[in-house]
Amino acid sequence: MKVDLTVFLIIVGCALVTIIPRILPFAIIRRLQLPKPFTKWLSYIPVCLLTALVVQGAIRQTDSIPAINGLHLLIMLPTLFIAMKTKSLLITVITGVLCAALVRLIF
Repeated sequence: MKVDLTVFLIIVGCALVTIIPRILPFAIIRRLQLPKPFTKWLSYIPVCLLTALVVQGAIRQTDSIPAINGLHLLIMLPTLFIAMKTKSLLITVITGVLCAALVRLIF
């Protein structure tokens, strides 16, 4: 496959447009001393985002009524149990991946 200069520049431009908004805020905030309440509020954001993503996958639209996706529920329940029991992100992620693989293998 031959990549000409235009395609290469488009790829580099897309990479910059994707990377700059993700790195620039960290570079700026790293030097600032943020207030304690703001820092505590920021600590909850990853949990909120993850919850929103998980719930979005677990609820599906059927006709006009939302319904629970049973397969996602089979993945979520053991993962949630392990997360609450171990409080370890690594073990939770591994459990979730293994549960997802097992459910997809069986169903």
